[in-house]
Amino acid sequence: MGTTEATLLVELLTEELPPKSLRKLGDTFADQLVAEIVKHRLKTRDPKKLTFATPRRLGVLLQDVQERGSESHHSIEGPQSSNTKAVEGFSRKNKVSPESLERRKTEKGEIVVANFTLPGVHLDAVLASIVEEVLRKLPVSKMMRWGSGDAQFVRPVHGLVMLHGSRVVPGKVLGLESGNQTRGHRFMGKSEITLGNADEYENKLLDEGMVLADFGKRKAEIDAQLQVEAKKQNASLGEYQILLDEVTALVEHPSVYVGEFDKAFLEVPQECLILTMRQNQKYFPLFDAAGRLTGKFLIVSNMRAADPRHIIGGNQRVVRPRLEDARFFYNQDRKQRLEERIPLLAKVVYHNKLGSQLDRVTRIEALASKIAIHLKADQSLAAKAARLCKADLLTGMVGEFPELQGIMGRYYALHDKEPAAVADAIEAHYRPRFAGDKLPEGPLACAVALAEKLDAIAGLFSIGQQPTGDKDPFGLRRAALGVVRILVEHRLHLSLTALATAAFEPFKSQVPVELIRFVYDRFAGYLKEQGFSTLQIDAVLSMNPVNLGVVLQQLEAVKAFQALPEAESLAAANKRIVNILKQAQAKGESFANAEPSELKEPAERALLEAIRAATEKAKPLYEKGDYTGYLKSFSVLKTPVDTFFDKVMVMVEDETLRRNRLALLRDLREAMNRVADISKLAT
Repeated sequence: MGTTEATLLVELLTEELPPKSLRKLGDTFADQLVAEIVKHRLKTRDPKKLTFATPRRLGVLLQDVQERGSESHHSIEGPQSSNTKAVEGFSRKNKVSPESLERRKTEKGEIVVANFTLPGVHLDAVLASIVEEVLRKLPVSKMMRWGSGDAQFVRPVHGLVMLHGSRVVPGKVLGLESGNQTRGHRFMGKSEITLGNADEYENKLLDEGMVLADFGKRKAEIDAQLQVEAKKQNASLGEYQILLDEVTALVEHPSVYVGEFDKAFLEVPQECLILTMRQNQKYFPLFDAAGRLTGKFLIVSNMRAADPRHIIGGNQRVVRPRLEDARFFYNQDRKQRLEERIPLLAKVVYHNKLGSQLDRVTRIEALASKIAIHLKADQSLAAKAARLCKADLLTGMVGEFPELQGIMGRYYALHDKEPAAVADAIEAHYRPRFAGDKLPEGPLACAVALAEKLDAIAGLFSIGQQPTGDKDPFGLRRAALGVVRILVEHRLHLSLTALATAAFEPFKSQVPVELIRFVYDRFAGYLKEQGFSTLQIDAVLSMNPVNLGVVLQQLEAVKAFQALPEAESLAAANKRIVNILKQAQAKGESFANAEPSELKEPAERALLEAIRAATEKAKPLYEKGDYTGYLKSFSVLKTPVDTFFDKVMVMVEDETLRRNRLALLRDLREAMNRVADISKLAT
């Protein structure tokens, strides 16, 4: 049966949607709607779609949707055809005549099969229920009710368009009857726009409604206007992409204008001004060639005006009190030294089972001092930076803008005439804050940053608050990855076990094995992102390296070794050796008093001499950190190892000979596997 194909438009008109989640709402709405249309066989797979999301609408345009879905065919296998009674029962159950059943030959004999053809569903019968179901599944944390009805959505809804070609698809969603009328821009476009067909939606909404409905196109338009205006001002925009997404969700027809503020405000740290403009006002600050904040900013307005002076003036009047607040906080905060704020941290709860922020600072100070010794940093400066690192939590500026923790601590420490290294360590002790963030620089800053993160992990593990599944309310995965990055990327020669042990001392409990494994798991994920394979990573991490700072070098060595023609054979031999030794130990075999040097067979003597020669060459390479050279030194063992396994039986009846041969294999394994467990490379 033929069926009409046409473009399908579904649009939901709403009050202003949450800007930070608008793009996700739009994409999810489109993806879920398409999935349901395909599921109902109203459209083939991989359909072409357009997604629309503005502050007051979610929409989807889907090409070549059928008015009636295609038929579906399915079969139910029944009993053997020779079992007449069972066949009759199968027929009654499936409401088909015995004569209509198919006979099908199988390994178990001939069976009967009931074949069914189901007619396709009509678009009109299912579209409204599909849209309702999709809306219920959107990632919305809080629903609203409006009016006297029972409908619920993230914001009140005011209109529903469901068009199949030029035909309105009847139906009711969230209490609204479908139609073919949409709405334009609240101030610049037509309040009601009648759509003749679904395909004209985007252009008609722009031409008559002054609405650029496609989120991606609107974002690109804003970005282009921002770049043009910034260039006119001989300025740059800095890091602005996150704000760009949010602003795109606030406007339907963007226009960019330039605003200014009094340059006297530039005496305030620029991070404060940038944050208040971006976070509170959604403005785009402008920067000079050196990256310094200028006295100008860009406004993305939802209005296009021939004379925008009233728009610019209004925004300049609004931003001034915000900047005044920032200057007030900055001036007030500097009236009290950071050192004087420390005792007040006793009144700030860190965790009800781990004490106050002062308790925490005391632990971080002690741990940072210990780490500083190993990093050959100034111990007294490390202790001072750690003692001051949380003091800015009690300042007005950080109270207003928590994102400035550490950053304001640095400014206030410099104002207090603290050493620059101490001030820098205060700012850097939160780093890395997120994936790809800069690391703390220098041994002093690294000592404080490591101490802060290790204290958080150890403290929360000690009270059983480690992450579970996807839940990590205290950000311990981020903290562990921060520890990994600092140790690895700065190549710090510190023992992870020793660090964890020192971090656990204040909690009077032993380091749990799961904590070390927790860090290793973050480490493995980090290494995969660096391009190493699972086998390579397992080969190194299975050795439980305590010094993470050299693991990257070890992995590069394993990668180089794996490229050798001898690598596959030696990895397989190592795996075989592991299995032999494991089975021998399980049987109670002892290598005590073994003397491999007493072996007589030519193949075992040759292997013994080859191991000694390779080890003698490899040992100095390992000691100076040339792990690649160390592993390559053992490539010469391929032939003697292969010959040994061809000519020699290890598990012979002679106990002394068996013990000596097992000891030879043990020596081979120990010699080759100081950098990595080569057997893990065997596939």
